[in-house]
Amino acid sequence: MPDRADHGRPKGVEPRWALRHWRLEQSLFGGIYGLVLASAMVAALDETGEKADPGSDALWVLLTALASATAHGYAHVIAQRASDDGAATTSRLRSVLAEWPLVAAVLPTVGMLLAAVAGWWAENTAVDAALLFNTVALFSLGVSAARTAGHGWPSSCRAGGLDMLIGLVIISVNALIE
Repeated sequence: MPDRADHGRPKGVEPRWALRHWRLEQSLFGGIYGLVLASAMVAALDETGEKADPGSDALWVLLTALASATAHGYAHVIAQRASDDGAATTSRLRSVLAEWPLVAAVLPTVGMLLAAVAGWWAENTAVDAALLFNTVALFSLGVSAARTAGHGWPSSCRAGGLDMLIGLVIISVNALIE
């Protein structure tokens, strides 16, 4: 008789709801991480007194997101290798590729900086717009996550407000440094 875990499933096989929950959790994690990363990078690259170079800033935000996503995914690979037999598998490649929400979350910031390259607005305006967008997106993800978990609107808005505080701190620090 095959080795079975609870509920008659083979060991290591998760129910569909657990897989969907993990994917949602992974997307939220990557989205929030990417938004905070993009905000911190765009604020750090926006230095007063230096010649504006939004194209270079956009490239650095994107490269940093790609490096962070790869590092995070690869850390999962290392952890799996330590706990498993160490063989390379497609699931390990999927662990790295599953970090796409982090990269996707920085794309609006990259787009706003590239709009400054095109001359649609000044780099300072692009930075301010990106910081505002990312802060509102953090609030939205916080509310969405809480609603998905079954919380009511007041509780969800409080959760979103706490998530939004990360963006507000970055905006405040950016204003103090300038």
